[in-house]
Amino acid sequence: MAHRPRSLQHEYELFVEREIENYKESVPRRIILGIGDEAVASLEARDQLSLTELLLCEEVDRIIRARLRLATFATWRKRRVKALAEFKKPERWGMRADCAIARTAAAAHEGHVLVAGALEEGRSLYLAANGCDVTTLDPTEDVIERVIDAAAGVGLTGRIRGVVSDLAEWEPDFPISAVVCAAAALMELTPAQRQKALSILQAATKDGGVHVVETYSDGVRLVPLEELEASYYGWQTVVEGSSSNETFFARKAVA
Repeated sequence: MAHRPRSLQHEYELFVEREIENYKESVPRRIILGIGDEAVASLEARDQLSLTELLLCEEVDRIIRARLRLATFATWRKRRVKALAEFKKPERWGMRADCAIARTAAAAHEGHVLVAGALEEGRSLYLAANGCDVTTLDPTEDVIERVIDAAAGVGLTGRIRGVVSDLAEWEPDFPISAVVCAAAALMELTPAQRQKALSILQAATKDGGVHVVETYSDGVRLVPLEELEASYYGWQTVVEGSSSNETFFARKAVA
């Protein structure tokens, strides 16, 4: 199901919460206990009649926030707008302005994109910055965490969700505007599993939607081109790139 982008204020609150939690996890327990004592003293000095656990936790967070000197909402918003403007540029991610993924961002604007095999966060951030809702799929939890952390850092968590799974086990529960699939996402599947996974994604893709499938990784072909061409029978297809770095681009016909 497509997710609605959060407000900037909500994104800022998530940023502050994440920074505070990261601080708590990075310091020894004695430091946290010391802050707790400081929080109790602060509340007592304000003649707080009821030292509830909630009030104490809020005061601890307030003290940590002050120590971290976190940016105000206005400052954070300016930084976010600047970062997003940079993230919208394909050159920021080492891509050409006319590459398949850049065309995908334009075709799927405000639509839902699946990024499968997220070896790095660049593609997900680029697509999200350009107005796409992005589901990032990878069987490795660390990869998904890296993408989500990067998204949170620039206020894109409302645009990106992460799923720890592979294409053999996952099925979309929303209409797809585009799919960006790394060769690694298909390499580990058997031919039968690849066919089934691609068939499911094709059925979920809107008319006119696009699929970008890489066939190579580090100069080594991982996905047979002939197999892809057979799988996308009836779609408009083109093979781009060099013989050692092919990208298979397919567009679903409009009924």
